[in-house]
Amino acid sequence: MKRQFAVIGMGRFGSSVAATLFKEGHEVLAIDKSEENIDDHKDTVSYAVIGDSTEEETMKAVGIRNFDTVIVAIGDDIQASILTVLLLKEMGVKHVVAKAQNKSHGQVLSKVGADRIIFPERDMGERVAHQLMASPNVLNFIELADHYSIEEIKVPASMEGRNLRELDLRAKFNVTVVAIKERNKINIAPDPEETLEPDDILLVIGENCDLEKFERAK
Repeated sequence: MKRQFAVIGMGRFGSSVAATLFKEGHEVLAIDKSEENIDDHKDTVSYAVIGDSTEEETMKAVGIRNFDTVIVAIGDDIQASILTVLLLKEMGVKHVVAKAQNKSHGQVLSKVGADRIIFPERDMGERVAHQLMASPNVLNFIELADHYSIEEIKVPASMEGRNLRELDLRAKFNVTVVAIKERNKINIAPDPEETLEPDDILLVIGENCDLEKFERAK
């Protein structure tokens, strides 16, 4: 379903978020005080506007309340980040996602109304660390909530040629296979009788501790 996003702050993080959302077919408005930043990224979003997000008139002019989600990705100006989030919530924006520089910044953003806080450097660091510690079979992972993730895992050699019913991964490891990525398709809610092939990739969900046990399965 096509949604409307506004991204405020077109630095490295903001421009990456905006471009990804746009590529996925969503309507994306980019806002930044820097004309250079807007010029650099105007072709990777639906609309691009030069403006100060701490000014109410600017936010009214772009119809900020009409967007499903507004991402505040302002870089080093912590004060502008906080004031922008406060203004957006006062104007009635339903869902505000804000980038935080550190824990204290994140706490303030939360107090002034941000619905979700993102710590890009910390989150990326945790992601890289997880992948370094994980089995070589783990191709990717997404943290869903505290202690819960979904992982892409290559089928271990010991499981090739067997099906999900006989492997009974839920009973043995307390994890659930939600999909199987095959050569040309993704098989959602796979048939328990389907035989696993060497090139298959499992999308597995569970608690991190259980996923780690499954990763070590040979």
